[in-house]
Amino acid sequence: MLKLLGFILTLAMAWPAHAIDGNALLKEVDRNLNPESYEMYRKLINLEPDGRKKEFTLFSVKKGADKVAALFLAPASEKGRSTLRLGDNMWLNIPNVGKPIRITSLQSVVGGIFNNADILSLDYGDEYDVVQTEQPDPAHLLLLLKARTRTVAYDQLSMWVDKARTLPTRIECKTADGMLIKTLHFKEIKDFGGGIVRPSVIETDSPLYRGYTSIMLFAGIKKREFKDEVFTLTFMPNLESLR
Repeated sequence: MLKLLGFILTLAMAWPAHAIDGNALLKEVDRNLNPESYEMYRKLINLEPDGRKKEFTLFSVKKGADKVAALFLAPASEKGRSTLRLGDNMWLNIPNVGKPIRITSLQSVVGGIFNNADILSLDYGDEYDVVQTEQPDPAHLLLLLKARTRTVAYDQLSMWVDKARTLPTRIECKTADGMLIKTLHFKEIKDFGGGIVRPSVIETDSPLYRGYTSIMLFAGIKKREFKDEVFTLTFMPNLESLR
């Protein structure tokens, strides 16, 4: 019986990566990272080659597949600013400066290596299809992702997934011709409660910004439902009321 069990386990480990439903696995990765609708507190840190450091604290909310908003809590110079994403469209609202202004996914409202698409991120499965799966080692699967439209910030992603936890450990973000733009490193698994166990740190570096590093620290994530009106241009100045 023990020999039979060992044989079955060996077969399972050797199961070809191409037999895995990559898109189903990607959906599981998304749900393990975040609930479909949630509130979240984060700190973003930009480290420069000369030792200078800039920090930002954000309160973020998300609903469903395409609605994300974020409010700046610190530093004082940024407090009260808010951003909104509806699908591919993004806006920045600055208090007492008229209407919200349009921003793009490749710009960054915080500077550093994280762009607006990273800060106002949607589920990976909403923007990408898995075109290939590989198994680089017994502990990981490698998902090769292709953007569904040209409006997505990165045309290709190479995502290393921890098989035991179904969570990403590293993501390489690339252009259409395969040039590396940045690498995201997922670190320090933490239990946030409510069944959410995920990396509490995302660190990124880029060959385009030698010596620069940006870090995202997650202080809290929990499931929460919101009305659609929260994700409108008129509500942007009122995001503080959700805290």
